[in-house]
Amino acid sequence: MSQSAVYVLGGAQTDFARNWSREGLGLEDMMRSVLIDGLEATGLEANQIEKAHLSNFTAELFCAQGQLGGLFAALAPELSGVPSTRHEAACASGSMALLSAMADIEAGRYDLICVLGLEYMRNVPGQTAAEYLGCAAYAGEEWSDATYLWPRAFSDLNEAYSEKYGHPVDYTHLGEIARINYENARRNPNAQTRKWQFNTESFTENDDTNPVIEGHVRRNDCGQVTDGAVTVFLASDRFMRAHAKKQGRTPSDYAQIEGWGHRTATMRFADKLEEGQNTRFVLPQVNQTILECFARAGIDSPFALDTIETHDCFAMTEYAAIDSFGITSPGESWKAIENGTIAFDGRLPINPSGGLIGLGHPVGATGVRMMLDSFKQVTGQAEDYQVEGAKRAGILNIGGSTTTIASFVVGRAG
Repeated sequence: MSQSAVYVLGGAQTDFARNWSREGLGLEDMMRSVLIDGLEATGLEANQIEKAHLSNFTAELFCAQGQLGGLFAALAPELSGVPSTRHEAACASGSMALLSAMADIEAGRYDLICVLGLEYMRNVPGQTAAEYLGCAAYAGEEWSDATYLWPRAFSDLNEAYSEKYGHPVDYTHLGEIARINYENARRNPNAQTRKWQFNTESFTENDDTNPVIEGHVRRNDCGQVTDGAVTVFLASDRFMRAHAKKQGRTPSDYAQIEGWGHRTATMRFADKLEEGQNTRFVLPQVNQTILECFARAGIDSPFALDTIETHDCFAMTEYAAIDSFGITSPGESWKAIENGTIAFDGRLPINPSGGLIGLGHPVGATGVRMMLDSFKQVTGQAEDYQVEGAKRAGILNIGGSTTTIASFVVGRAG
């Protein structure tokens, strides 16, 4: 457990279906919108924010804009002078902002911190976006011949699984992961794909309805290029209890971060695979991060969780997360797909929000979004995508080819 309890008071996310560039709106508009919505949702005031931790991957490339703290300071008069820090760890940027905010609260430096993650990516052609996002790999060293770098990378993960466990990863299972996440997204009013239409061939190896992007990766098992921002507010125990009383609420209306794990692996994917050669896992650093998180939370099984928000930039990423969580033995993730464990009404639903595939993947915001959705689940506020009876949620957020790995356990506060 943490030295000092850290609570999640709530927050807000933008509609991930929006294309902000087409609306003539920029980064600052996105930040202001989600901050205002987050303050309204929690009953907080801008003048109560003591610190901001911002997460973003590539604003310099997509928007030619750095120094995002200065944009935050201009969102409201009360925020001018508020200290802020920006965090970058590719797709795990949001989790790094959360961990730093937690550390600030645990150290007693601040009582209320705004964590705001954002990414603005739909203002450039798809090929350009793919090139920008590729900078999370080892520049010039990995997959330089690929048209789409990250689909190629996770196609290689597919092959690594097949080689290690002696049988190919069946696309039937990857297609089912994608189908579940798109179906879950239909329940989420902020999901990018909530109105998308599919047919019975959309999640099969049909090259017309589900064409190959790179290697073993097909179109419908890819996470989305998304514009979006998310904010959550983290608080100390004393602030949470005072705020609850002021709002006429109880501590159980909020969530507590019960445990966390954080590891950084070597950059090259081939080196990661080499580390796993003499272990039971393809990517042992991912499993170790989760185990460290569980230990801090005081649990010893994934089935102590009621739901999981996991990184599914591709269906293969979620497939690898299933056994990394210990839901199945290593190499047997397919069993949890076939027996319905991960379905919305299963024993341990994964990505009831829709995940990166269905909800969307604004890179720098994803870790923060996972925390917000976990807060909603454990406090019973997820509405149409609420997992019945959820009291504890797990999170796995990764950056690059599992270079940065973060995991959290979130429970209802008491």
